[in-house]
Amino acid sequence: MHATRRLLCLGASVLLALAAQTGHAGAHALPGTYVVSRDPGVLPEGIAVGRDGTMYVSSDGTGRLFRGNVHRPDLRPFAAQGLENRTSTLGVHTDARGRVFSVGGATLMVHDRRGRLLQTRTAQGGPLGPSDLNDLVITQGAVYATDWANPVVYRADLRDGRLGPLVPWLDIRSAIPQFPARYWLLNGIVADRTGSTLLVASNGTEAVWRVDTTTRAVEQVRLGGQSFGADGMVLRGRTLYAVLNYGAPHGVYIAELSEDLRSGEVEHRITGERFDLPTTLARHDCRLYVVNSQNDHAPGTPPYTVTAIDDPTCPGAGEPDGTPGG
Repeated sequence: MHATRRLLCLGASVLLALAAQTGHAGAHALPGTYVVSRDPGVLPEGIAVGRDGTMYVSSDGTGRLFRGNVHRPDLRPFAAQGLENRTSTLGVHTDARGRVFSVGGATLMVHDRRGRLLQTRTAQGGPLGPSDLNDLVITQGAVYATDWANPVVYRADLRDGRLGPLVPWLDIRSAIPQFPARYWLLNGIVADRTGSTLLVASNGTEAVWRVDTTTRAVEQVRLGGQSFGADGMVLRGRTLYAVLNYGAPHGVYIAELSEDLRSGEVEHRITGERFDLPTTLARHDCRLYVVNSQNDHAPGTPPYTVTAIDDPTCPGAGEPDGTPGG
């Protein structure tokens, strides 16, 4: 090889190495903590991160939504129409169009990126009384929502971007008829890619329940017999990311599930002082964004924050510093 060619190859190798280092450094230059608000009483609850890195966080304390980006440490109020009539907003998610779906009280609302209110649907209550919608999941053909106050999963058909009525779809008491209805405390909900299977978290039963959307059959997901009363959850393929704050040390628990989502094993437990009563999480580009609600000492102490950690399931990732593995 001629000397000039060797120098060119060497130069190219150096440039590639520098580019790789720059990309790696850029990824780790993202904030580790995001400030949702510095105003008293916000009590953040839900979170969604879109494909472009836009972040939305809901407020249990005020009903507002806050918006930011994973590249910037501070969020700002999202001027969403209609939220002034809702005192609490819990679950929030975005769809492929960038629309923002959120639940709180008895209402499901859909906003566009500018905050314009597109649709509102109201749950009519369940066997125990008025609805207190907790979380939601968007599938290709429907939106499903859990009810904290009733052992009921609601469904609204989704066709050509339009929502049908929000109606009671599943009374989950059929899974354990003898269990007291008021203690189901339905929480997080996720769906597989096809929308044929739901996973529904129940704080009261300290379990996650698998629901077949065709037959509405309900069965407990077997996770080694341990308490798993999840709050918010994310399902990516067969990997279930869950926030636990009841019946187990507060933190993020990651389970690998069987192909049919009927059983699994917890492989990562990420706990510690970095979290302040976490409620839910979102995943974006091998990072997990965990909401610190401060609900255990409401109204909490500003600032209210989101903590970002590396996803230990990503190739080459290790367990986050200072946390035990599963």
